[in-house]
Amino acid sequence: MEKLERRYGLFTAICMVVGTVIGSGVFFKAQNVLVATGGNMPLGIAAWAITGIIMIICSAQFAVMATKYEKVSGVVDYAEATCGKTYGYYLAWFMVNIYYPAMTSVLAWVSARYFGVIFGWDIVGPRVMTLAGFFLIGSYAINTLSPKLAGKFQVSATIIKLIPIFLMAIVGSVVGLLNGTLTGNFTNVVTEAVGGSTGSGLFAAVIATVFAYEGWIVATSINAELKNPKKNLPIALVIGAAIVVLAYILYYIGVAGGASNAVLMEQGATIAFSNIFGGVGGTILNVCIVVSCLGTLNGLMMGSARGMYAIASRGRGPKPEMFGAVDKHTNMTNHSAVWGLFVCAAWLLYFYGANLTESWFGLFSFDSSELPIVTIYGMYIPMFIAWMIKEKDLGVFKRFILPTLSIIACGFMMFAAVYAHGITPLLAAKEAGGFSFPVLFYLIVFAVILVIGAFFAKPKNKEE
Repeated sequence: MEKLERRYGLFTAICMVVGTVIGSGVFFKAQNVLVATGGNMPLGIAAWAITGIIMIICSAQFAVMATKYEKVSGVVDYAEATCGKTYGYYLAWFMVNIYYPAMTSVLAWVSARYFGVIFGWDIVGPRVMTLAGFFLIGSYAINTLSPKLAGKFQVSATIIKLIPIFLMAIVGSVVGLLNGTLTGNFTNVVTEAVGGSTGSGLFAAVIATVFAYEGWIVATSINAELKNPKKNLPIALVIGAAIVVLAYILYYIGVAGGASNAVLMEQGATIAFSNIFGGVGGTILNVCIVVSCLGTLNGLMMGSARGMYAIASRGRGPKPEMFGAVDKHTNMTNHSAVWGLFVCAAWLLYFYGANLTESWFGLFSFDSSELPIVTIYGMYIPMFIAWMIKEKDLGVFKRFILPTLSIIACGFMMFAAVYAHGITPLLAAKEAGGFSFPVLFYLIVFAVILVIGAFFAKPKNKEE
């Protein structure tokens, strides 16, 4: 099997973590958090903090794993080493066909959405959706034709995307304190939380923040191209995660200084930019947000483009000799990238039909920006259990305490997802007088895709 060039250093890896996580979620999910909590700012901050702690715990566990395991595709390597090659294959198949493309497609739309906001376009109109497809193809092109350029863009986009976040965090907080808006938002609740209780509102808010925090695991997809991965990848995961949590909480507080909770719940966080920085300043910062979203899209496409290669390099999946090929000129997995683009396009169509229209898919219309993410937390649990059983040479903290905390964190995420999504009827079903449970129908789709993968699970070479 042909090898990929080790072209990325520690700084790029940190930017991969920060740049892939910080993107659209912090901007458009802030409104979801406010709605879920009924405008309860302290409860919203608690939601951001809880999910951030979960991310830090899990990234710390994977950082320890990264010091021991290293092959082709990070988390797939860890799954294979802990739970066996078959489990690693199914995790990889899930990531290739559900996890990566579901998130990547949403990021393509969100990037187009914020670009459309600058020109006053309908965020679900044909111009925005066409632009979303263009961004998807453009991200594929840059990753396929020039992987090194994609890495440089990731670094640049990471720096640019921190500008609106920290400007809002600092200026928004100061302005909010001076005019009393921030104090008022912290002391007044607009309405009841989702489900009518603080607990249910918190669960719904936590799940809303999941999309904003997810993406850090994508950094492990480039470990075959990372210089000294056993040293650099753990450092990148921990430092990157800490930067993200700090940035999100400060940003969320800063937004509260730009408008009342009621206005933010109705119009979203971008109104705070216009109120604080004026029309021109708000537009400039919106441009930074677009670049931020494109940086995250680029990072996710890195993972999508390499997904089938990770499977093929193990002699599994459909036509491993084709998907395992590396282009001699670009040193890129072209066939794998084409598969990634195709599946991302399919999920973009699904996201539009299920979430931006009147539910094309009926009962099978679920939020593809959240549920696939929670699923992967469930798939981490067997890995952490196997780690505690197998790694007998480690100390108590690394062998038992850290993975136990990770299991608890993953279990909490799964419970919160079922609680938040399972008891909340889809709008179309509610209007029809019935109820729909998105988690159940998502799991059916999940099972069908894994069954399809079973037909290609058998190793194609003797080494396996």
